[in-house]
Amino acid sequence: MSFEAPARKASWSNWAGNQHVASVSLFKPRSEEEIQQVVEFAISKKNRVKVVGSGHSFTAIALAEDVLVDLSDYDAVIAIDKLAKTVTVQAGIQLSKLNSILHENGLAMQNLGDIAYQTIAGSISTSTHGTGIKFTGIANQVVALRVVLADSTVVDCTSTSNSDLFNCARVGLGALGIISTVTLQLVSAFNLSVIEQPMRVDELLENLDHHIALNDHFEFFWVPHTGWALTKRNNRTLEPAEPMGKMSHWYAKTLMENYAFGAVCMFGKSRPSLIPKLAKALPASGKTTYSDASYKVFASKRIVKFYEMEYAIPREACAEALNRVRRLVEDSGFFLNFPVEVRFTAPDEIPLSTASNRESAYIAVHIYKGMDFVPYFKAVESIMNSYQGRPHWGKLHFQNSQTLAPRYPNWNLFQSVRDQVDPKRLFANTYLETVLGK
Repeated sequence: MSFEAPARKASWSNWAGNQHVASVSLFKPRSEEEIQQVVEFAISKKNRVKVVGSGHSFTAIALAEDVLVDLSDYDAVIAIDKLAKTVTVQAGIQLSKLNSILHENGLAMQNLGDIAYQTIAGSISTSTHGTGIKFTGIANQVVALRVVLADSTVVDCTSTSNSDLFNCARVGLGALGIISTVTLQLVSAFNLSVIEQPMRVDELLENLDHHIALNDHFEFFWVPHTGWALTKRNNRTLEPAEPMGKMSHWYAKTLMENYAFGAVCMFGKSRPSLIPKLAKALPASGKTTYSDASYKVFASKRIVKFYEMEYAIPREACAEALNRVRRLVEDSGFFLNFPVEVRFTAPDEIPLSTASNRESAYIAVHIYKGMDFVPYFKAVESIMNSYQGRPHWGKLHFQNSQTLAPRYPNWNLFQSVRDQVDPKRLFANTYLETVLGK
């Protein structure tokens, strides 16, 4: 790669198509040294720099104004230590690729989100998480980072070396530098036993603590306009995997959850008043049981495109908050063709983690691509504000630095580190100015 001539101009848009830029200087570095050169180029041009992973954020967090760094060619596994159960990877590796390599080596990440298209750097930078009250988000699995700073130098950081930068950069929103490499603490590969089953949502919420405590990884999806929730109980097992057959998997996970659901969404978009009737078909799938390698169970294929907002609230407020969302939907006249997803995680101590210093419940709402999400999302957000809700940094919300600061116990530490490592805001953009301040 040559930096003597201007980088080529390119357009970019995210997966959902709601964030796009028409003309930015695009670089695709293949080494850490080339990442440093991109930063030096930006400094010389007085440009600002943003890094993009796989584009699965719905917010403008990765939207470049001058220089766009695409790390898709910087995605190698650098080292695997089977004895220590760690892996060091380049920041652009997608979780799907990493999961396969780890499995081949008898290792696994202890918990994952529900899609695996994201890069490792993108997933930790936005506080991506899975579910399981005994488990934290992906960022808390990080034990070391290498970060390219705003002066183009590279710094190694761990919990004992450059610890403030390490703690903040694990969920850094891309505001502190360009993550070059990530070292993760792993576990031995394991299987998950799965029970997928519809339940009456009132009964589910009455016994919510029981379901959370009894299962390693519990989540559910309330189906708007119905009294039903689709539940998923994943539990670690020492038994051999008994996966779905190929045809059963294709029918359940590809045809029904994607193509058929997509057709229902398209029909609902053209005839919104029919959505409540269409919704009643969703909970009729019955009970399904199977088991498989953890990474195959955690993540699902997502073909149907949508917009999403997700809030982390104190775990103990979950049932009350969801019931308020249910009443909102009943009273508002919203026609919703996507279920409301609910998950749970343990607390961590990362300053801008959505689970920072509290057990958390996550309530996520979705709108089919091309439909107006603003009224519904704003109404749900007003409920989440009652519980000091923290928005997922990569999902849509309407907050700013003044409303967010009181919700994070270590907000000022993050701001202090940012002032130290990027005083001129080389890595800022409009989104970061909104949520973090200038």
